[in-house]
Amino acid sequence: MKAMPNVYELAQRRLDIIFKEFDNICVSFSGGKDSGVLLNLCIDYIRKHKLNRKLCVFHMDYEIQYYQTIEYVDRVFAAHKDILEVYRVCVPFKVTTCTSMYQNYWRPWDEEMKGIWVREMPKDAMTREDFPFYRENMWDYEFQMHFAKWLHLCKDACRTCFLIGIRTQESFNRWRSIHLARKYQMYHNYRWTSKLGNDLYNAYPIFDWKTTDIWTANGKFGFDYNHLYDLYYKAGVSIERQRVASPFLCEAQESLKLYKAIDPNTWGKMLGRVNGVNFTGIYGGTRAMGWHSIRLPEGYTWKEFMQFLLSTLPEKTRRNYLRKLTVSIEFWRTKGGCLDEVTIQRLKDAGVSLEVVNHTNYKTKKKPVKMDYLDDIDIPEFKEIPTYKRMCICILKNDHACKYMGFALTKEEAYRREQIMQQFKNMML
Repeated sequence: MKAMPNVYELAQRRLDIIFKEFDNICVSFSGGKDSGVLLNLCIDYIRKHKLNRKLCVFHMDYEIQYYQTIEYVDRVFAAHKDILEVYRVCVPFKVTTCTSMYQNYWRPWDEEMKGIWVREMPKDAMTREDFPFYRENMWDYEFQMHFAKWLHLCKDACRTCFLIGIRTQESFNRWRSIHLARKYQMYHNYRWTSKLGNDLYNAYPIFDWKTTDIWTANGKFGFDYNHLYDLYYKAGVSIERQRVASPFLCEAQESLKLYKAIDPNTWGKMLGRVNGVNFTGIYGGTRAMGWHSIRLPEGYTWKEFMQFLLSTLPEKTRRNYLRKLTVSIEFWRTKGGCLDEVTIQRLKDAGVSLEVVNHTNYKTKKKPVKMDYLDDIDIPEFKEIPTYKRMCICILKNDHACKYMGFALTKEEAYRREQIMQQFKNMML
């Protein structure tokens, strides 16, 4: 019986297709382990097959990064400058932050903050003046979408492919990015691709790799990698939790304090650059930030404690949380959240008043359950149940997007996203 191909061999087959079918190829390179291996695979492929072509590399420089990441990026660009065409972007787009209750975004390379930039802008950087599509209110993910079309036009390409180093093992959102691509047009029905526009595609050649595969490739083929991961390992961070990303995201709060030990010079400059960094660095991962079991103040219910927390927030921030809470309460009362039979039974055993709906438009075996918000409940599926305690944790984490709550988008946010997608769709015509 013929042996099944391993993930490396499958990735090589995908690269065969990409390099044969697309005249313009660009790798999105963050300096992390996944995009690093993907870039190395592409460099290795070009040299191994002696291709007479350049490989574009798109690197979004967020100003505040570990020194080791900057060194790695510089090292890769210098070592392969003969075949790489680098787009190192230093633009003041809006980037989400969860370190502050006063602001939900910050701007890298903000000219108004030039005096306190964490580091000097790289000499080979491309700035806002290089991109005619840049707008002041543009988020980083919007910039990426517009950059794809801009590069495709600048290259006068027949077909452009952006290679993204994401793996489904990393998170549910990444799994969804791959598998929901089936809802959109793919390139020749390859499920590891998704269409961005006319003759413009994303591809995910290592989507089925595991973390161990990444490090096996680095060791087996001698690929250069970001030595920040060595320091993570020495600091006791498991290989599954070692990530290179914006330090101010909700997912990075717990590890933000590592900057003090790993890169103290950068940490010192970060304190005055983004609001709330020091507090989050001290208390991220503790009860103060809501990561573990928080205690209810004596004499309060969780709903009352939530109202107290809201009263301490700036007006704009308070309205944001209240809008999301209103949407969520209405959703659970009128449509219901999908829960499995075990969770439903546990709610019934706990005496919770609920209504189970026997049909849903979602492709799931779970059933919609209509119910009112609870104050708190002690069951294993706590994160699936609408409670005021969860909202308290959300506020304490400065989770402006309410990811911890799993809230649906508000009408305003949904409209904004739709406008962005429609604008991008029109660009492709």
